[in-house]
Amino acid sequence: MDITSKEATKSGSIASQFGRNFYVANLMEIFERLAWYGFFAVSSIYMTTPVEQGGVGFSNVERGAIQGIIPFFLYLLPVFTGAIADQVGYKKMFLFAFIIMAPGYWLLGYAKSFNEFFAALSIVALGAACFKPVVVGTVAMSTNENNRGLGFGIFYTMVNVGGFLGPLIAGYMRAISWDAVFMMSAAWILLNFIPLLLWYKPSITTNNNRRIIDILNDAQTVLGNARFALLSFGLVVIIMLIGSQFITGPFGAILLVGFVIGFMFWERRCTKVATRWWQQRLVISQPRFALYLLILTGFWTVYNQLFYTLPIFIRDYVDTSDLVHLINAVSPQVANFLSHLDIAAIEKLTMELLKTDLMADTMTSYRAHLAHLKILLPISQLESINTALRELQTIPEETRHVQLQLFLASLSQYRQVNPEYLINLDFAAIVLFQVAVSQCVAKKRTISVLIAGLIVTALAFVFACLSGNWLSGGALMILVIVLIALGEMLTSPKSQEYVATFAPKGAAATYMGYYFVSMALGFLFAGFLSGWSYDVFVIEMHKPELMWMLFSGIALSTALAFYKFDKKFS
Repeated sequence: MDITSKEATKSGSIASQFGRNFYVANLMEIFERLAWYGFFAVSSIYMTTPVEQGGVGFSNVERGAIQGIIPFFLYLLPVFTGAIADQVGYKKMFLFAFIIMAPGYWLLGYAKSFNEFFAALSIVALGAACFKPVVVGTVAMSTNENNRGLGFGIFYTMVNVGGFLGPLIAGYMRAISWDAVFMMSAAWILLNFIPLLLWYKPSITTNNNRRIIDILNDAQTVLGNARFALLSFGLVVIIMLIGSQFITGPFGAILLVGFVIGFMFWERRCTKVATRWWQQRLVISQPRFALYLLILTGFWTVYNQLFYTLPIFIRDYVDTSDLVHLINAVSPQVANFLSHLDIAAIEKLTMELLKTDLMADTMTSYRAHLAHLKILLPISQLESINTALRELQTIPEETRHVQLQLFLASLSQYRQVNPEYLINLDFAAIVLFQVAVSQCVAKKRTISVLIAGLIVTALAFVFACLSGNWLSGGALMILVIVLIALGEMLTSPKSQEYVATFAPKGAAATYMGYYFVSMALGFLFAGFLSGWSYDVFVIEMHKPELMWMLFSGIALSTALAFYKFDKKFS
């Protein structure tokens, strides 16, 4: 507050410190985040919801492939779309982004096959990749050395405000229908045309008209030569093929090992003085920086489980009825909002069940389908519920209505909080506590803070192991999410701050652009690991604790890698 006050005193009121485009950019950022997180926070739930309940019924492997591959490109493309925006102008790039994003979100609601959904989300991702660099660039050019810190502080607050409100609104919309979620996201993007066309000044010019060739030259300076790019690209493509199970079994391992061995033989035939790129030795320009990005990938891999794995784990395994009962005692209206039930869908499902033989497998399937409708039946109660259903079967269908309604009312005691509302606590914690956390660790060694953040994240996953069998599962899940948020508050800002230590004078912005390589790789590995581990450990083995121990182990291994990194390079 003291720094802000001083800046405000020097430059006048806060409102007058920035030009019109700054506020337009912040408004558009809120709407774009409302659209993205309105979808993203419920994406895992939607993709794994059965078709008959409004979802697309993807397998966890298909879900993981989509969540890994598309965000990977979303975080890489801004390096190039930013250069294109410098050439064509920011306003045109904003227009292009909104023109393709709005129908992209709308099409997601109509996509039913894997290929259709992948294509629609790719359109959204392309639009987002065009939007990201120009909105950040607008904020950068609307501020100066005196108020840049305040300006970006306001901007990132708006990011988290949109991230907080988006899932809340999406949760309300999916109580209407899943289609309403995507229509709402499209509507948020359409709203962005108003401030863009009415108030955004088209005269924005950049100080740096970068071309694509300049981007590629920077990549060689920061990361490595063309041989390094080819090796990295080849490995990523093979990982995508394996992760999406396009190639399976031993063939995937053979392809991966064969590619590496072939590359090594190729390397032995190359020379340092060759003029043609394919004859040159592989060069890593900044080995220390490349290693840092690779290690940091571990953090983003585990952090993204907050959005990829935790929502469906909460839906399938965590009994959050303790939160429903607690909130209901304070405000029944709020409890109904947070745990809205589609009674008609539950009644339809139950009526269909009554026409079958109530065997053990049938009851297990009934329990799984009810979980998608936010009713989580305790396994210990399945036998008594089976008995109640058998009694209903003995009553003639035309006279069982009253008893059926009583049975459905009894199920409401097992209603659950929408998972996206719990995940939303991450954004709430960041909005409320990020400044305080940053101040507490401002003078601490960066690597020490990174290690602390990873240990906190690992601890969160240890608690997640317990939540499925805990009497107060909802309360424990809140602790898990708050710990993950704390891990992010410690790690994310400091990891960006540390990039400056690698960059030569005047090149910090260039190096910061390649920081997002770690995020892209983190999304890629997060998606594939989420889909694979949920299928193997949760669905097949019925041991979700093994999945969470895997992610906890990755977090601790990343912390250890940073410790070794610091010992070697400090």
